[in-house]
Amino acid sequence: TTRFEIVVQGSDNGREWKAYEFRYRPGAMDQRPGFVAPHQPRLDWQMWFAALGSYQQNPWFINFVEQLLRGSPAVLALLDENPFPQKPPRFVRAELYDYSFTGISTKRADGRWWDRRYLGPYLPPVTLGEF
Repeated sequence: TTRFEIVVQGSDNGREWKAYEFRYRPGAMDQRPGFVAPHQPRLDWQMWFAALGSYQQNPWFINFVEQLLRGSPAVLALLDENPFPQKPPRFVRAELYDYSFTGISTKRADGRWWDRRYLGPYLPPVTLGEF
């Protein structure tokens, strides 16, 4: 009923942030949970495990962020939505949240499937020059 989730965000100016949406992970509050069984989407599954530790314990995550900063078509194809279709962002950061399902009354009232509580930064803002 609850799970830690990493929200990956990009920014051109370091002040306004846009989230990358994944295909099968919770993200937007009104996004219906995806049905994936028996398929196990690799990136989404790895993100679930990464949220149980730190980015230092998940070196693949740093490579993932670097590829977002480079605008890698192969990596962006793994995502549901790229909020930077014209050019890659200057900065990428990741924040950790505790997601839980809303009750049926909340779902009916405002359409939200999820509640989330901010737990803190997962990865501070980074740029390509830091890799």
